[in-house]
Amino acid sequence: MLKKSISILAVAVSILAGNANAQDKMSNEKGVMVGGAMMVKSKNIVENAVNSKDHTTLVAAVKAAGLVETLSSAGPFTVFAPTNDAFNKLPAGTVDGLLKPEMKDKLTSVLTYHVVAGRYTSKDLKNGMQLKTVQGQKITITKNGNTWMVNNAKIEIADIMDSNGVTYVIDSVLMPK
Repeated sequence: MLKKSISILAVAVSILAGNANAQDKMSNEKGVMVGGAMMVKSKNIVENAVNSKDHTTLVAAVKAAGLVETLSSAGPFTVFAPTNDAFNKLPAGTVDGLLKPEMKDKLTSVLTYHVVAGRYTSKDLKNGMQLKTVQGQKITITKNGNTWMVNNAKIEIADIMDSNGVTYVIDSVLMPK
């Protein structure tokens, strides 16, 4: 009886908060599992990323660089999102150094090197294709057998559709020249 009362109370609170329809929609929405969470098209790039346990370092970096608002905007953007393991491959102290307030410009440069204006799905990618990043430099897309790469990073998960773009999970951090 107590469990049923708590459940009814939870539903009532959700309805009062206006979340019932959103919750129903999300539970029925198809998406891609990333880092233990479902990435769905009704959420923007940032809203999806914050739910992935594999992208906590990236999310912290995006917040430190002040890019949350930009990556939550209409876009569209194509984002190559390095995992926590990708950040762990960097030399010791690199991430901690980039997260210091005085390194915000360098951090912003690294992060915007992972972002391309426009929506590029895997169907749009071509071997040898170069894309200009928001940072200003180009990245190169290549195919080696069945494996797609961006610069030297392997694309592990493609076509995560967001409301404001598309995300690719990659296994290495892209570093601008």
